[in-house]
Amino acid sequence: MERPRLLTPARPTGMTRRSILGLGAAAASGLLLPGCSRGRADEPAPAAAGTFVTGNPNGVYDKFGTALCGLVSEVTGVELKPVASNGSVDNLVKVATGRADLGFCTSDSALAAYEGSGAFSGGAPLKFTALARVYDNYVHVVVPMASKAKSLEDLNPDPADPTGRKMVVSVGPLHSGTQIVADLILDAAKVDVKRVNMTLEQSVAALIPKENADRGTIDAFIWSGGIPTDPIKSLQNSIGFRLLDIGTVAEQIALKEFGGFVVSSIPPSQYGLASSVPTLAVPNYLIAKPKLSDSWAWWTVNTLFRRQNDLIKNHPEAGALDPRSAIATMPVPLHPAAERWYRQNHI
Repeated sequence: MERPRLLTPARPTGMTRRSILGLGAAAASGLLLPGCSRGRADEPAPAAAGTFVTGNPNGVYDKFGTALCGLVSEVTGVELKPVASNGSVDNLVKVATGRADLGFCTSDSALAAYEGSGAFSGGAPLKFTALARVYDNYVHVVVPMASKAKSLEDLNPDPADPTGRKMVVSVGPLHSGTQIVADLILDAAKVDVKRVNMTLEQSVAALIPKENADRGTIDAFIWSGGIPTDPIKSLQNSIGFRLLDIGTVAEQIALKEFGGFVVSSIPPSQYGLASSVPTLAVPNYLIAKPKLSDSWAWWTVNTLFRRQNDLIKNHPEAGALDPRSAIATMPVPLHPAAERWYRQNHI
């Protein structure tokens, strides 16, 4: 898979997460091979069951999180229960308020929550820590194969249409990480559409025409998720779909917006496309509630990497896990026990 191309602004010189941990350019050669079940036997097991908020049912967050919970429960002998959610913003609120122990979120949502900006403005910044940067989400701008749209700009009203009809575009669930990045993209590209909030499953269903209709109830949808995202992939077996090239606006956002945005592309093999499609990628963080026990933090990180091969069997995104990049969660601080795990394994 093509690796993302970093286009974030230059960061201030001085101490970095790597130098803070005394890492230099250390490789992960000291890390035991994935698949080891427990690792250090003297690390105590968690004292009580935990909860992990994942994401929309059948999405990558949900599949990845459910698989990780199963392995952590197996390794520790204590249940870590996966709970479906509405995604990043929902997860951040639940984790920061202690209604969940762990969860996934996108880096841009984490930054906004940590600083009390964007979707989290008007209130106090949320308090939480990070265990790891896990994998990157890819922004999908999906149109049916029959659509005339070839670019984002083609979603604007057709000047030749006397009705002035606006295209209807789903931007993900309300207050979700997908909505945050979808609004950012549409605003940056100055695309004039009617935005509606739908889950991934609702968006896929709404794109498919009903009975004798010539179009679905929406003209396109935007989704931020791992690849492949199965509900999107399934469209190739019905109406077929294309992904719009958003490379230009992706570069604009990556250069101007801090939050770890990167310009990347979706390989054609993931969805049976004719060619790769330039897009915006957004890193994902594994976050923890304030004062999460050291045991839960340490064993979750340990399982994430030592059982990586087992995670890959459940979803290929686990193949992107790399302990050397996992520490890149700034400005969100690493949980002390997670930091200790990386030190112990010379990361």
